[in-house]
Amino acid sequence: MSSRAAQKVAVLMGGASAEREVSLSSGRECAAALRDQGFDVTEVDAGPDLAQVLTALAPDVVFNALHGRWGEDGCVQGLLEWLRLPYTHSGVLASALAMDKERSKQVYRAAGLPVVESVLAPRDHVRARHVMPPPYVVKPNNEGSSVGVYLVQEAANGPPQLSDDMPEIVMVETYAPGRELTTTVMGDRALGVTDILTTGWYDYDAKYKPGGSRHVIPAELPEEITAACLDYALRAHHALGCRGVSRTDFRWDEARGLDGLILLETNTQPGMTPTSLSPEQGEHAGIPFGEMCAWMVEDASCDR
Repeated sequence: MSSRAAQKVAVLMGGASAEREVSLSSGRECAAALRDQGFDVTEVDAGPDLAQVLTALAPDVVFNALHGRWGEDGCVQGLLEWLRLPYTHSGVLASALAMDKERSKQVYRAAGLPVVESVLAPRDHVRARHVMPPPYVVKPNNEGSSVGVYLVQEAANGPPQLSDDMPEIVMVETYAPGRELTTTVMGDRALGVTDILTTGWYDYDAKYKPGGSRHVIPAELPEEITAACLDYALRAHHALGCRGVSRTDFRWDEARGLDGLILLETNTQPGMTPTSLSPEQGEHAGIPFGEMCAWMVEDASCDR
């Protein structure tokens, strides 16, 4: 029996966040890839009884394929630390920091990384008046995957009519125009830069529905911009204290050169679906999907 076949891996997926369906897709893809790599894999749809389920399973490693709140904000990481089960991706603090957009921006600024101005404001205030001059973006402070993102154009007559399912406190940030770029970091290596092309706003559907966006890898960019994306993504990964695989997103305004490159956010649980960016970047860097998943299992630990 190979050492991999002897290793029991529990793949966490689903959960209760707004990104449940994407997580289920990521989890299924990762579980299949890990079986192909020779691991003994159990798929676990994370629910309120997760601690009991994992205790009964007693896996050697937990592969975290959860997205959104509870799965990538430090909550499940804390549970796994308590159970002393080695797990993939970032630990408690890095996960919590990266998920909190305002606090992660504070970390980026301290590390000398470029970000746009932003404020936290009550939802009702944002509905009542412009809290900053348009154009600006309104988003939850602690959700991912473009869930609940509002773009307020320069010509907007009034403030956005935010839905009632938006949190009571939201982030309002200056709109950064330009191209959507992203870079995956795997361990201590930045894998490449992808240019994401869409017909409109890069929202949840554009990210996850087939045909929602087109990915150009490697992105056709000046060498200076490519180098900066790789450098900034690696610096963001380290500044937040990330582990395993992360993905950092950028906007680049070509007219402003390097000054037009803005860091948006770092995702500590990048999507691992057929349309996802990180697996594509791995493939382009010579790391097939199955090998990327296996590397994450082998990189897993407690005290991350």
